[in-house]
Amino acid sequence: MNKIVVGVDSSKGSRAALRWAHREAVIRSCELEVVMVWQFPITTTLPAFGAMPAPEDFSEETERALVSAIAEEGIVATDEAPVTILVAEGAAAAALLDAAKDADLLVVGSRGHGGFAGLLLGSVSQQCVTHAPCPVVVVPAN
Repeated sequence: MNKIVVGVDSSKGSRAALRWAHREAVIRSCELEVVMVWQFPITTTLPAFGAMPAPEDFSEETERALVSAIAEEGIVATDEAPVTILVAEGAAAAALLDAAKDADLLVVGSRGHGGFAGLLLGSVSQQCVTHAPCPVVVVPAN
């Protein structure tokens, strides 16, 4: 195994996924790529709202949040298990699937939406499980 990709957001499930993926990367002596995605609010992209100011790029804020999440969870890069970060703009599932193209494993957290709520909201983890080019581990929130 050469690379594990893990998706992180502000949820407890994603934090559990980050810890799990890091332990796995250490065990397997492989790279861990930690991905956080941001997206413009829908109201800034709908033409029905008329002329909107140009949306702000949230890449820097997202990178700070990602670095903070990694530090808060005690994730440390080593020569055997290097840690890289990726900040992407767009839909979370699409960005994770793209990042996983050259990965051996994709790890995502579960927010716990099930049944009708999960159906209505859509599920990043479900999309990843269905469409990923590699095995996927879904880690529940603890």
